[in-house]
Amino acid sequence: MREIKIARDSYVETLLARRMNGFVKVITGIRRCGKSYLLDKLFRERLLAEGVAEDHVISIDLDDKKFIALRNPLKLDEYVRRCIRKGKKPYYVFIDEIQRSFKVPIPGIDVSTLTPEDREDALITFYDVLNGWKKIENADVYVTGSNSKTLSSDIATNFRDRGQQLRVWPLSFAEWLPASGLSDKMEAFHRYLTWGGMPVAALTDDADERAAYLKGLFDEVYLKDIRERHGVKDDIVLSNLIDVLSSDIGSLTNPHKIGDTMNTLWKMHPSDHTLKAYIGYLEDAFLFGHARRFEVKGRRYIDSPMKYYATDLGLRNARLNFRDTDLSHPMENAIYNELLRRGCNVDVGVVPISARDGNGRQSIRQHEIDFVVNRGNDKIYIQSALRMDDAAKERQETLSLRKTGDFFKKVVITDGYGEAHSDADGIIHVGVIPFMLDEMILKRL
Repeated sequence: MREIKIARDSYVETLLARRMNGFVKVITGIRRCGKSYLLDKLFRERLLAEGVAEDHVISIDLDDKKFIALRNPLKLDEYVRRCIRKGKKPYYVFIDEIQRSFKVPIPGIDVSTLTPEDREDALITFYDVLNGWKKIENADVYVTGSNSKTLSSDIATNFRDRGQQLRVWPLSFAEWLPASGLSDKMEAFHRYLTWGGMPVAALTDDADERAAYLKGLFDEVYLKDIRERHGVKDDIVLSNLIDVLSSDIGSLTNPHKIGDTMNTLWKMHPSDHTLKAYIGYLEDAFLFGHARRFEVKGRRYIDSPMKYYATDLGLRNARLNFRDTDLSHPMENAIYNELLRRGCNVDVGVVPISARDGNGRQSIRQHEIDFVVNRGNDKIYIQSALRMDDAAKERQETLSLRKTGDFFKKVVITDGYGEAHSDADGIIHVGVIPFMLDEMILKRL
C-alpha cells in the first residue's frame, strides 16, 4: 500500500470551527472510512501545528486491546480525569469507537433487586460519562462511532442537546482523484465507480489485493459487528439480503419485494418483519442509505417502495464479485452519496403525467425524478443520465423535469466533462466530472 497523505480538509476545517464550543463532537460513519485517521492524524496535526502540547491531546481507541479496560465507562472516566489538569489551556479528548463502551451498574446498587422498568436507570453508560466531561471547563471532547443507533439517532436525547454530529464518508471523488495517480479524469471516475472510496483500497495498487480487502471487510468487520450487536443468527438471510440490495441499487423496492426475489433465487422465505429489521441493521452500520419517494405535485411522501444506495461502491461491487459492469446505476449512486456528503436532504421525485394510448384512452403514469434535493428553502430537481446520445433520448430523460409544474431549478448530470448550460426548456445540463469536483456547483447553477 502506498504511503500517501490524503487531505480531508473540509472535515478538518469543520472540527476546527467547533473547538471548545461546549458540545460533544460526534464523528460517525462506516467503519474503515477514515474517522480515526481524520481525528488522530489530520486534526491532531493541525492542533499541534497551532501550538497545542502533545500531553493536551488525549487519544483512546476502544478497539485497541491496550485500552480494553476503558470500555468500562467508570474506568474511562477515571483515566480521562487523571489526564486533565485545571487551567486555561484546553485538553482535547479523542475517544475512538465509543460504541465499544458497555453499561455498568451504579456502584452500591444491586440491579437484580429493581423492577425491570427501573433497571436501565441504574446503569452507567458512556453518555453519562461524556455529559459529565462537558462540565470540565478546559475539556473539548470528540468521539467516533460506527453505528448510527448508538450515536446519530440519539444525540439530542442522550447528550441533552449538547452534541454535534459530523458524518464522515468514504473518500469523495475529489479526495480520491489525487491519490489515484491518474491524469485522465474520466478514466479515473469510471475506476472510482468500480473501486469506491475506502481509503485502504484507494492506496492499494494491486487489483487483487484491493478486491480481497473489500470482500474481507464484509465478513471480518461489518457482518461480525452486526451479529455481535443485534444477535443475528441467520447469516444466510443477512448475506443474501446484502446481495439483493447491492444488485438493486437505485431501484424501487421494499421488504416484500426483496422476499419474493430471495424466494425465486434461493427458495428462502424470510418474513417482511425480519427483512425490515435486517435492512435497519445495515443502515445503522452505514452500509446502505435510502431515499423516500416524494410526489412533486401532491407534495406528499410515499413510504413504499423506496430506493437503497450503497455507501461505498467498491464494497458493493466486491459483494457482487465485480460482475456488474453497467455504470448507469453506480453513477446515480455516486451522485446520491455526493449530495448527502454536501449536506443535502435527498428524496426520489414522482411526477404523475397524463397520457393517451393508441386507442385514445387516457391514463396517469408515474414518472421519476432521480433526486429531489432540499437545502433549507432551496429545492433542486436532479436527473442522472449516463448517456443522452440523441434528441429522443434527451426528451425521454427530461420528461419528468419538464412536467413538474413549478419553477425550481432542474439539472441533468451526464457522463463527461460538459460545462453547465441551459436548454430551451431552462433545464441545466452539466457533466459528472465538474459536478463531482466542484462542491459549490449547485449554488452557482
